[in-house]
Amino acid sequence: MTNDSDCRSWFSAADLLTNDASAPVALAGAPMGLGSITPGRCHEAPAAARAAMKRMSVYDLETETDLSTLRVFDAGDADIADLDPAASLAPLVAMLSSLAKTHPLTIVLGGNNAITRPCVHALDPTLQRVGVLTLDAHFDLRDTDCGLTNGNPIQALLLDGLPGAHIAQIGLLPFANTKKAHEKAKTAGIYVATAAACRSQGLAAIAANALERLASRCDVIHVDFDIDVIERAAMPGAPGARPGGLPVQDFFDAARLICAHPKVRSVDLTEFDPSLDVAAIGALTAARWTCEALAGFQRR
Repeated sequence: MTNDSDCRSWFSAADLLTNDASAPVALAGAPMGLGSITPGRCHEAPAAARAAMKRMSVYDLETETDLSTLRVFDAGDADIADLDPAASLAPLVAMLSSLAKTHPLTIVLGGNNAITRPCVHALDPTLQRVGVLTLDAHFDLRDTDCGLTNGNPIQALLLDGLPGAHIAQIGLLPFANTKKAHEKAKTAGIYVATAAACRSQGLAAIAANALERLASRCDVIHVDFDIDVIERAAMPGAPGARPGGLPVQDFFDAARLICAHPKVRSVDLTEFDPSLDVAAIGALTAARWTCEALAGFQRR
């Protein structure tokens, strides 16, 4: 006899979310929309990602990974939707540093890429023990003389005192960056891997190499997953995505590998603008990425 409830519903990834703060993984929204070089509605992304999680099951048949026993503390959204990147620093650091103290992994749903700076500060206020890995089409090394934006969180972190040797940037695209930014990265000693290198060697393999480099230097690691590293045809909801970006499956594979690393204490997903989304491609990608991050954490 068929259970009618099985026909009408399933246990979804959204059902993993709980208000129990003792859950091993924390999830927080960072709905920052101000300070974006390309004006949009990235602040709507946390809600869109949570909603799309209802369409994800908790079982990966390819690897027989079952997330059904894992629980994720949903800490809600930081109250920053009307704040610029400078004003958002203190409230985001306060929220995320508290979560980092009690959870081995914190997943942060952005928001534009300016949230990466407070994510890093939350792990280590001294910036001397923390490493940063970015999966991004861009260096995010624009000058800060015109203020903080989603185009300069890495530059801001360097100015804050983060050692360049504690930064790795992978997936960078041609004709999406300036020579000045590239020279800054070289001078700072940042590990750089282009999109071509990631296609040739595999994004997950490049990420593993970058993590090994950072782990040898740092006690904790934050990873920024800028969704515009994905091929634009597969990510119309990312205003910064370009033709020639990376396959979305590589993005998922890298997320699972990265979140399995014990020194990765927080990850963020940035630059998804639901107002540009088509057929919920971006929202479902964000939800699948969250599942991959959880699957990686479960490997620990």
